[in-house]
Amino acid sequence: MKVVAIGGGTGLSTLLRSLKHFVPDYISDLSAIVTVSDNGGSTGILRKEMNIPAPGDVRNCITALAEDEDIFTKVMQYRFTEGEGLKGHSFGNLFLTVLTKITGNFLTAIEITSKILKIKGKIIPSTDSMVNLVAEFTDGKIIKGEVEITEYGRKLVAKIKRIWLEPQDVKAPPEAVEKIMEADMIILGPGSLFTSIIPNLLIDDIKEAVLNSQAYKVYICNVMTQFGETDNFTASDHVKALNKVITGNPDVNFLNAVILNTTIPPDEVLKRYLKEHSEPVVADAGNLSRMGLTVYAKDLLDEGNYARHSPEKLNNVILEIIQNLKIKNVH
Repeated sequence: MKVVAIGGGTGLSTLLRSLKHFVPDYISDLSAIVTVSDNGGSTGILRKEMNIPAPGDVRNCITALAEDEDIFTKVMQYRFTEGEGLKGHSFGNLFLTVLTKITGNFLTAIEITSKILKIKGKIIPSTDSMVNLVAEFTDGKIIKGEVEITEYGRKLVAKIKRIWLEPQDVKAPPEAVEKIMEADMIILGPGSLFTSIIPNLLIDDIKEAVLNSQAYKVYICNVMTQFGETDNFTASDHVKALNKVITGNPDVNFLNAVILNTTIPPDEVLKRYLKEHSEPVVADAGNLSRMGLTVYAKDLLDEGNYARHSPEKLNNVILEIIQNLKIKNVH
């Protein structure tokens, strides 16, 4: 089975770290299409000063798919804590930047790094052009930049009304479109809806490929709402936001299935998130089912101090979907 995962941030790298264990027994071809609109931290500085697409999420996904968590994988994730110029930078970000400058091509830099780490799949940026994320809020404010959008949302004065990329006419690498069109399954999420997942889908080539692909399309809904982005969003609200981007109509589906967490975090964890205006996403499975979607609603919560998906539990439900699809295709 050929699988394509689309997203960014820690959500996508966590998912890939799980999915690589299905290669090659259940997944013959694994690809990740990664957003490059991040403008914060080390990746934002390098993006601005070196005029390259944001390398941070790409780096995280490459190391997530590394065959072994060996010393070089750790070196790629190393973050400098000292030095006036180096403090805050990840070695992997610097490595990708240097390779991009030497080869003159961001895609080539990713390819070389992927070979060095012997990754179990393919990492493709959603575009190799410089892009900025721009959002219009319900109070009429237009905010440019991923970090700035999140910060403005946290003021709780308005919600995101619409979001787009500048420039709007950037192209996706041809291989990204090919992988989507050839996929048997496309997985969106988990991750920040407006700043990790949707930015990929704002590129026309990606959007059209996702819409027209015959793949089985699955969305992994977040465990918690995100302060400043998805406040008060139910699971079906997340899906409607994705529908609006892909089909132009929140009530017209392009997805086939949604994976939902049904478990509330422990009280001490929940209270900490509530202080940050983040709440458990309401798993309104009935609404999703009425929308014609297959719902996989399960306990997916990881143990520990954070309200996030358990990689093992997520693996189990994805494997269940893969096996269901194989049975369906046989019949």
